[in-house]
Amino acid sequence: MKPSLKVLAPGFHTTVQDLGRIGYQDIGVPVSGALDGVSLRLANALVGNPPAMPGLEILLSGPTLEVVADAVRIALVGPGAGLKIGGENPHVVAGGQSVTLSRGEVSQVVASQFVACCYLAVEGGIAVPLVLGSASTYVRAALGGFEGRALQSGDMVPLAIASAPDRRELRLSNPLDPARDQPIRVIPGPQLEYFTQEAAAALLGAEFRISQSADRMGMRLDGPPLHHRQGWDIVSDAIATGAIQVPGSGQPILLLADHQTTGGYPKIATVISADLPVVGRRRPGDALRFTAVTVEEAEELCREQERDLLQSEAALLPVEDKATTVDLSSLYGDNLISGVVSGLE
Repeated sequence: MKPSLKVLAPGFHTTVQDLGRIGYQDIGVPVSGALDGVSLRLANALVGNPPAMPGLEILLSGPTLEVVADAVRIALVGPGAGLKIGGENPHVVAGGQSVTLSRGEVSQVVASQFVACCYLAVEGGIAVPLVLGSASTYVRAALGGFEGRALQSGDMVPLAIASAPDRRELRLSNPLDPARDQPIRVIPGPQLEYFTQEAAAALLGAEFRISQSADRMGMRLDGPPLHHRQGWDIVSDAIATGAIQVPGSGQPILLLADHQTTGGYPKIATVISADLPVVGRRRPGDALRFTAVTVEEAEELCREQERDLLQSEAALLPVEDKATTVDLSSLYGDNLISGVVSGLE
């Protein structure tokens, strides 16, 4: 039998993602890829993979996976997420570190109520075919990933190697910051002139909340309506990831990794690339505030993020035996993603 991870339970929406399918938007194919590329890169670093190696993107609630291989090294990265390993007497491995599992061992991704997405990397990678140069899943077109869809119970996710080498496990030197209170930085436009001055002021001065109508394509935001000057139809033009388009309702839509490649609604602003991972860590009900920066500032913030990532990858530390697990009772005492206020009650 080929080395694999057997899906015992798929979680809410678990897909194979890498850093995206670059270069095909001109023929209508979205980039897709990880909502939070920073977390995916760090997870890959922990298991010794190149940054763009495909992993599992886990949204809201996590999968339960059984190892069907001799030895599999995995790492989960995402603020507030951990791995519960074992059956009757489980232990929890904290997020942000690697762990090696043997044949037959079962792991479950567990998360607090604040987790929007996290990433599971496997040493050697997930062995799905590349489609247009990428392993990323674009579910709307059944493209890429594992059969072009989210994982289902009974799936056997193929792995590139059957036995991870014996070496020390690694952990992040600093926990990943969820940045829940960080204002999201935007560049005004490209169609700012289509909006009233009051709308432009409201975008930067008001608080918005992510509605329940949110997925990998985009987030509808609840807040003050952003009024147009005369109309809301434009000649369809290209859309960048992070664009905030505003249809006739006046309620903005923040477009994410699976966004359409062109659109005919005016865009009041565009989230800078350095803040897209921060947006990816937000979930329905979370608040968003926006602040404006210049193109030059956005470019420097992108360079700064890359420097920080490289430093984090270079500063990985060996896992001490006593740091391998966390207190399961403490984890269950927190608000869990299932909606149970306390797992101890």
